[in-house]
Amino acid sequence: MKSKVLAGIALLGAMTLAATACSSGAGGGSGEGGDDTITVGFAQTGSESGWRSANTESMKAAFSEDDGFELIFNAADNDPAAQISAVRDFISRGVDAIVIAPIVEDGWDDVLQEASDAGIPVILEDRTVTASEDLYAAWVGLDFTKEGVMAGEWAAETFGDTPTRMVVLEGTTGSAPANDRAEGFAQAIEGTGIETIDSQTGDFTRDGGKTVMEGFIQKYGIDGIDLLYAHNDDMALGAIEAIEAAGGVPGEDIQIVSIDAVKDGMQALVDGKINYIVECNPLLGDLAAGLVRDVLAGEDVEKTHFVEDQTFTQEQAAEVIDSRPY
Repeated sequence: MKSKVLAGIALLGAMTLAATACSSGAGGGSGEGGDDTITVGFAQTGSESGWRSANTESMKAAFSEDDGFELIFNAADNDPAAQISAVRDFISRGVDAIVIAPIVEDGWDDVLQEASDAGIPVILEDRTVTASEDLYAAWVGLDFTKEGVMAGEWAAETFGDTPTRMVVLEGTTGSAPANDRAEGFAQAIEGTGIETIDSQTGDFTRDGGKTVMEGFIQKYGIDGIDLLYAHNDDMALGAIEAIEAAGGVPGEDIQIVSIDAVKDGMQALVDGKINYIVECNPLLGDLAAGLVRDVLAGEDVEKTHFVEDQTFTQEQAAEVIDSRPY
């Protein structure tokens, strides 16, 4: 798959792709918003985290009526079957385009083929799928593997050859970020003294992170864990609650590296409860809207669009936290 790194992505948001005037679109549209309105169905994963909330707000703002869109929004509450059902509903309504943030990578072949047969282009946002590239027009999001590598590089540099007992809070099983962040981190720590003693999914939720971390602490004790790698900030924040409830000091007794850089996570980093954060920029709405316009206008678009991420230490987080929009 070809990839194209989108230059000029600023820390505080994503730039808008050039808008192109278009007709009602390949799918024919619902017609409810008038001939010039582009009707888009957006199948979101749910509302499992602060990152997801910021992502949803970005999408709603970009696909607004003022910008010529009618947005049909569905949040599947992390239920893959419900999300696929929502996409089928979009197809039956005859929307102009469909945007999907897939909960899991597998199981999309049939419904994407149905959208293709109906002449409705699909844009993937945030997460990826294992289906054929021919079944969707483009994808825009983050390099999850690179995020894992950056988190792992910090861990490798911090702990080196020192024997280090690590537990992992995984994202939703089967999801692209969980798979890729695990792979990237493993690559970066290969040959170090870091040993993964346990790894379980917290489903990207704060409650999930807290519950799983409570289990880790009960099994190994505070003294039996040196490092926590959380696939997102919300799980790390839940883990912090569990560590503190057990009488431990997060960031000291157990060091924590996380991914997302949402406001609450960044505050925990400033407070020293998290030690390092890799950003995952949720502001993808303008980019997705631009791709929808370009695809409906018949323009050639790159299949893959990566948004650049940054990394933050405690000092760096303190410098920028007040100015960040998420």
